[in-house]
Amino acid sequence: MKRNIACTTLLISVAALCLGVVPVQAAEHCSTAKAAGKWGFTLSGTLILPTGPVPGAAVGRIRVDAAGNISGTEARNVGGGFANETITGSWAVNSDCTTTVTVNIYESGVLVRTSVLSGVFVNQSSKLRAVQESLTNPDGSTIPVVITLEGDRLFPENGD
Repeated sequence: MKRNIACTTLLISVAALCLGVVPVQAAEHCSTAKAAGKWGFTLSGTLILPTGPVPGAAVGRIRVDAAGNISGTEARNVGGGFANETITGSWAVNSDCTTTVTVNIYESGVLVRTSVLSGVFVNQSSKLRAVQESLTNPDGSTIPVVITLEGDRLFPENGD
């Protein structure tokens, strides 16, 4: 009987220790600094304009520093209209690997829109999946969108 009590106490102690360690490990799983580096992405979906839905797509490359500052470029096509654009912005990465991305998009140095995306990092923070929350024009008006983004770390082996 004493042996069963000792074994049960030991098992409960080990289980409590393991449960106490899990939140610490999860809390350190993802971070803005860990997600820093160079990324390539594909964006596709639909803009809902007053005249009707318009398809849109883009491919691009961004660099994100350890503080979450974003800079990069993209080539986009919306309804057949092509443009090369510049990107600046930021992202904040939560410990549960979710992220919020806010970027300003410029054509020839002129702000053309601000986009906010919600995403999640997967595959040991080497991939990003996101959906666009909002698209805001420089005048403050918004355009409803249904757009998704897939991003891949360009150099996962060295964290850059």
